[in-house]
Amino acid sequence: MLMRRYRFLAMGMGAAWLCLPVSSYAQFAAAGSGGPPGASIPGPGRADEPAEQAPADPGYFAGPSPYAPQAPGVNAANLPDIGSVAADSLPAMLPQAGADPAPGDWATYGRDDAQTRYSPLAQITPENVSHLQVAFTYHTGSYPRPGQTNKWAAETTPIKVGDGLYMCSAQNDIMKLDPATGKEIWRRNLGEKYEAIPYTAACKGVTYFTSSQVPQGQPCHNRILEGTLDMRLVAVDAATGEFCPGFGHDGQVNLMQGMGESVPGFVAMTVPPTVVNGVVVVNHQVLDGQRRWAPSGVVRGYDAESGRFVWAWDVKRPDDHDQPTGNRHYSRGTPNSWAAMTGDDALGLVYVPTGNSAGDYFSGYRSAAENAVSTSIVALDVKTGSPRWVFQTVHKDVWDYDMGSQVTMMDMPGTDGQTVPAIIVPTKRGQTFVLDRRTGQSILPVEERPAPAGNVAGDTRAPTQPWSVGMPSLHMPDLREQDMWGVSPIDQLYCRIKFRRAHYVGEFTPPSLDRPWIMYPGNNGGSDWGSMAYDPQTGILIANWNASPMYAQLITRNKADALNLMPIDDPHYHPGAGAAEGNGPMEGTPYAITIAPFWDPFTRMLCHKPPYGMITAIDMKHDQKVLWQHPLGTARANGPWGLPTGLPWEIGTPNNGGAVVTAGGLVFIGAATDNLIRAIDERTGKVLWSHVLPGGGQANPMTYEVNGRQYVAIMAGGHHFMMTPVTDELVVFALPQAAR
Repeated sequence: MLMRRYRFLAMGMGAAWLCLPVSSYAQFAAAGSGGPPGASIPGPGRADEPAEQAPADPGYFAGPSPYAPQAPGVNAANLPDIGSVAADSLPAMLPQAGADPAPGDWATYGRDDAQTRYSPLAQITPENVSHLQVAFTYHTGSYPRPGQTNKWAAETTPIKVGDGLYMCSAQNDIMKLDPATGKEIWRRNLGEKYEAIPYTAACKGVTYFTSSQVPQGQPCHNRILEGTLDMRLVAVDAATGEFCPGFGHDGQVNLMQGMGESVPGFVAMTVPPTVVNGVVVVNHQVLDGQRRWAPSGVVRGYDAESGRFVWAWDVKRPDDHDQPTGNRHYSRGTPNSWAAMTGDDALGLVYVPTGNSAGDYFSGYRSAAENAVSTSIVALDVKTGSPRWVFQTVHKDVWDYDMGSQVTMMDMPGTDGQTVPAIIVPTKRGQTFVLDRRTGQSILPVEERPAPAGNVAGDTRAPTQPWSVGMPSLHMPDLREQDMWGVSPIDQLYCRIKFRRAHYVGEFTPPSLDRPWIMYPGNNGGSDWGSMAYDPQTGILIANWNASPMYAQLITRNKADALNLMPIDDPHYHPGAGAAEGNGPMEGTPYAITIAPFWDPFTRMLCHKPPYGMITAIDMKHDQKVLWQHPLGTARANGPWGLPTGLPWEIGTPNNGGAVVTAGGLVFIGAATDNLIRAIDERTGKVLWSHVLPGGGQANPMTYEVNGRQYVAIMAGGHHFMMTPVTDELVVFALPQAAR
């Protein structure tokens, strides 16, 4: 009977109803602060209630004292404080593997220092890719145990340098594998506790560093660096996995030093550290939506040789680059940077993608210094920690459009025949900016367009917002009531009513207290942490992206209390109240936030018509025009009421994770919620091969070569927010001997 109803609906409404991966979408948008299953907007904010008038900004941290001892487990390994070293005394850095990787290597998170995600390997081609088969699988051993809430989303991309395939588990164990067989050569267990997991157990990758001070052949001449969820910076020997005794305290540095009061899970590092001219630059995420005076978003530099502190960039103390001592601490509530950074040795810069200040959806208490650098790319001088330039992609961000993508370096053709050193800057808005990386000036045209005024007392909106008119927009047209749809006419009517009830005037619809507002493309729209892949030979840029509206509303303190919303560092906090996964208390601001996907909670279908995920190829060397574009993601594992349909139609599902492009003319990508990895023809966009993974492919793939054989690897770890199957499996493919 149910299948007959499916067929009837498919005939009556087309394939559109299959598009939402409801088995995977329940918390999809929470990857950028979305909502839990069944989350709903609780109704008007009742701003007229006298007891709920907005208090004045106290101007200081009003929660637990920042000078109080950190909670047990915050300094996970009970590490002593680390000393400092002057930047001008750092030894010269040897050329690193990422500067000019061997053709068969994948030396950094994005393969090379430019973070292109391009490989010169060409053994696998459009003609033979259909013969790819599994060469081996490897189990990391990190997955939810009985009694543990599923927070897993490994997001890992291995690196390959020389004879080793190096990777991390979702809980930060570091492994070296034989790249030809997957045999584990060594494993460094870091003993990370479940309590340290913020809202995601994820380790996106590790960093390979070659020392100029330790002689070749000695332990820790080559080392693996990793930042952890429990805020340690770790260095181990690349050959043995043993801690490097000359780095920090027996191979570890406590990144909670100077942070002040916190609890496990409030701050975490999920991306590989970036090494620029001998300085290890580290950033970290701060759990969204908790309190205005959350721990600092400070970015810091450490000596890659000794692990000693070099500098800090503290937004509210721009001229103070030292470590705090005594009762001082880094400024709280400042914009944090959680995405992978890109280092530029030639210019001595690190390009830092920033988010907005704590209290994500209310900006009334933010300082001018915070507003100047939020949701931006900030180029920091790696000798001093001072910003050399800032390019802002959203002014006074209250939509959680934080910068999730790693920027890519490229040489952009100039008007005078010369090339311009550039960076490609993807955004959640779907606006892609191309900047001169020396100055931060836009190479392609950018317009400041008028933006809607706000209607929340004490929180004015910016009068304009920037639009990249020189690049194709990676987003769908603005929503319209006639775009609302559903499994049945009743569901469609429900969504039309929901649309009419909400405030919506386009991309920068301001937050509202008296009714919900729609955020579109949403806080996991456009390009996110999967970033983009760029082929420097053809000039083709590959971008996968999302269109995922959210339904949000500011609520007053009385209503927040009724919903039991409280920050993670409150003694009475419990995850079931929301906070870390959608609804947030935003303690220390006048309002809390409720947020959920813009969907029908009964069918768990989004209220606007698909597609919800796309992949696009752009010609960057000539006219910046779209070469091809199509939906990404099939209906095979997706359908209403959480029921997979098994249908192979490519209708466009939400996606997280990015692409790889090769000299063989192929694009490899997982990302979508159909649990497939695909090979796509770079020139035409045609899908030439796919394989069903054991879990969700929400990770960036990579490719490498051993003994003349090319391999393609992807972590099929799944994603708890997107509700794809969670596993601990790295899956590696290669051509059979006869097909090579």
